[in-house]
Amino acid sequence: MIVFNKNTFRKSLIKWYLEEKRNLPWRETSDPYKIWVSEIMLQQTRVDTVIPYYNRFIKVFPTMNDLATADEEKLLKQWEGLGYYSRVRNLQAGVREVVENYNSIVPKTRNEILSLKGIGPYTAGAILSIAYGKPEHAVDGNVMRVLSRVLLIKEDIALPKTKKIFEQAVSEIIDPQDPSSFNQGLMELGAVICTPTSPKCLLCPVRDNCSAFYAGEENRLPVKTKNKKTKALIYDVYVTQNDKKQILMEKRAESGLLANMYQFPMIEHVDKNIDSFSLLQDRYGINFSKEIELGTFKHVFSHLTWEMKCFAGHAEEISMYENCKWLTIEEIKEVPMPVPMLKIWQAYIERGK
Repeated sequence: MIVFNKNTFRKSLIKWYLEEKRNLPWRETSDPYKIWVSEIMLQQTRVDTVIPYYNRFIKVFPTMNDLATADEEKLLKQWEGLGYYSRVRNLQAGVREVVENYNSIVPKTRNEILSLKGIGPYTAGAILSIAYGKPEHAVDGNVMRVLSRVLLIKEDIALPKTKKIFEQAVSEIIDPQDPSSFNQGLMELGAVICTPTSPKCLLCPVRDNCSAFYAGEENRLPVKTKNKKTKALIYDVYVTQNDKKQILMEKRAESGLLANMYQFPMIEHVDKNIDSFSLLQDRYGINFSKEIELGTFKHVFSHLTWEMKCFAGHAEEISMYENCKWLTIEEIKEVPMPVPMLKIWQAYIERGK
């Protein structure tokens, strides 16, 4: 068993990070607002996916005031495709609090920043350390994976209480002189070297301080229990076009999954003896003539899965179902749609070419 030396660990980690860090747009600023945006986007989303979204978002909302005053459809449109839309709603709510209560200056203490909507311990620590150079812990999945191996921590990281162990560990070993590089170094190490499977131990800058490497347990850590299986919902989805070349779109409810996003008419399979086609006619007040099958699509959310069989055809309106609109192709480009609907729309457009 090796003896962990926090001084050599700090130096090795920071040296490696400063030399090898990826060139990412949010690393080119110390603006706490922009760092805040990047950290919210990076939650449960790959870095490569986030980069173009971040650049567009900052271009459209360059200041907190721009974001605070934005209307929701414009906001959701900029987030379209990133998923987990409550993130951006909470981000806007938190930014509004800063604009109204802190004179547009992101607070510099953990207690104050944690009071903001949508900010948890990790995001608070990331903003405080990266933007303000404060030695505050920022523990996410990457950090827990790295430190479970380095410090041979065998508690189950799927349990919320375990995070406290890692937060305490970071607080004890963080570099007080350069907490920004230290925290980002841990995150970077977990992203590119100390990966979930097949960690690149021979390339690791802190290998000499890694207990799991010397114990031969790097592939058995971290300990993480598996999540429960997701629930599957089965839908028929209809892309309906009228004589004016308009498409019927429905705006989802103001709360719940994908709140206020736009979708094509969807009929859930709850009883195999009931024809979804008949339900479509009755619920949406249209006479629909099925013309083509667009195929089947599957979309996995964190807690459930949508399995969708999709059709396209012509419709004549009888009576308008609430929250529905007939939109032109140009108008559809302006409304926010969730990823599963974007996939169906793309298939529809390509089928018509």
